[in-house]
Amino acid sequence: MRIWFSALALLMSCNLLAAIPATPVMTVYKFNGPMEVPYYDADRFATAGTSAGRAGTLVQGTSLIPCLVLRAGEPLTDSAGTPYVGFEVVVDPRTATADATEVFKRAVAKRQELMVRNHHCPASVRHVINVRELYALEKAPFFDPPRPSDRQMASSGNSELDRIVREFHHSDECAAVNQTLTRRRQALAQAWETFSARRSDLGTTATLARAKHLDYVLRTAIYEGHLGRGCNAYGACERNVIALSIRNRAIGQCQRGQGCNFAGDFQGAASAPAQYNIWDEYLTQISGLTACYLRSDLAETERYAKLQAMYAQSVADAEQILYGGEAGLKTVFPDNSLSDLTSTRHYYHAPAMGQCFPNHDRVEYMSGAIARNDDDFALIANTRIEVGSKSGSGYAFKLFRVTAEPDRDVVRIEDRYSGFLVDARKVSLKPPAACPPYGIPSGCRSAGTGRYRKVPNWLYDGDPVELHCRIQDRGETCQESGTRREVSVGGVCDKEMRPVARVP
Repeated sequence: MRIWFSALALLMSCNLLAAIPATPVMTVYKFNGPMEVPYYDADRFATAGTSAGRAGTLVQGTSLIPCLVLRAGEPLTDSAGTPYVGFEVVVDPRTATADATEVFKRAVAKRQELMVRNHHCPASVRHVINVRELYALEKAPFFDPPRPSDRQMASSGNSELDRIVREFHHSDECAAVNQTLTRRRQALAQAWETFSARRSDLGTTATLARAKHLDYVLRTAIYEGHLGRGCNAYGACERNVIALSIRNRAIGQCQRGQGCNFAGDFQGAASAPAQYNIWDEYLTQISGLTACYLRSDLAETERYAKLQAMYAQSVADAEQILYGGEAGLKTVFPDNSLSDLTSTRHYYHAPAMGQCFPNHDRVEYMSGAIARNDDDFALIANTRIEVGSKSGSGYAFKLFRVTAEPDRDVVRIEDRYSGFLVDARKVSLKPPAACPPYGIPSGCRSAGTGRYRKVPNWLYDGDPVELHCRIQDRGETCQESGTRREVSVGGVCDKEMRPVARVP
């Protein structure tokens, strides 16, 4: 399957003219998009474009190595210059098994080290796909570790619902969810339905449903929050805020557009991809969101031990938020008004929002473009560039690299394509967009202007609220003994998370 790639890599790595980075491993990804994405016969596309009809499909999460198919000495593009690229599949989620994780990692590492003369395909490549369906994503496919042969017992929980959730994580139904890569969100829902029907000994139908909703809300709270904060007070309070927003989307204002199908549908509100992108098809393939992370045999593994500690720290508060009524809300958030608590359905997470660079001129995002140096062509895709001077039908350019550090975005300019000119049709030279530092108002005192973030329209339609929690702080590692702390999340000037009440 990879004969042409191996031969090409050997040839190019030995070529004295090798001068540009090889194309990276890219992934078929469109947020909340259709499961299947079409590809086309290269020869038919060259004469009729996409109207010639699809030759087949790839699914969301497919990783591949792109290259440029040349016909009559030119790369295949549509009329606007968007490349349709040849490809070699690295991992097909439809057939992937647990070894796909290492296959993906090895391919990424090899491509990162490889330098080439151009990005041309071998003559054997017969199919092309729209490069705008592809993103350079470096997260490997995720599978739960295999279960031990001897059956493990669930650890005892602190409440009836907690015990049921833990039993589910130890069940055959849960284990089946992550055995394949695709449709894990749907598989988790089916697993809970099957488990609830089989384990009626654990409680009534209503009790089992409540446990299911609790499991979903905590999965979302853990993965939607900042995993790096672990069990520190801010991180735990952040999870409580997420649980509160889900609660309020299912009680009082249940909207199908926000995933809620009936009053009290915490599962639906917590797992709608349009509201929480972590439930998107591709992201469930790489994150562990649908994993059986409470398995007792995994307690000695650092990653799982931390997730289990975060769950244990938050489960009692989450249960109070979902099922404790107004008294439960006041228990978890003792210093806030009920009006603020019951109307908080949104929050702004600045670090996760769209990046912008108002202090950098001539920066363009390239979803897909061709760069040329005489008869050599390069694919410039899913990356930012700093645009230089124009020459003929193209612009000189350098790569505009951004690394997200804990307190700022670090920018570096790399001249990796000397002599190449990027297609001028893909360069707009629009002035940089205006956006506030950290996404917070200009009147806030902040620690400099290390990052700029876009803000959604609804942010100013509601009232920013500062929510107060009392947490047993066990630190980011979740290994400290625990110190009772009062902590606040939100307010107008919080750079990390800003809950917003009363958004229409």
